[in-house]
Amino acid sequence: MHTYKYRLAYVVRVLCVLRYGNESGKGDHRQFREKESRYAFDGVEKRLAALQRDIERIQREDSDA
Repeated sequence: MHTYKYRLAYVVRVLCVLRYGNESGKGDHRQFREKESRYAFDGVEKRLAALQRDIERIQREDSDA
């Protein structure tokens, strides 16, 4: 358990394609495109690094389309 309240999002053309957060009732979770999954919060720096990796992945995948 931690004391942080956070929401991190990556929005492309008004569509949220990535979100990390810990809203009430859901706990720590990640929404990647349409799929939502839980994870163990491992610190602010690691969460920001994970966000950056996911953004880079989305940009690679979308540039291939």
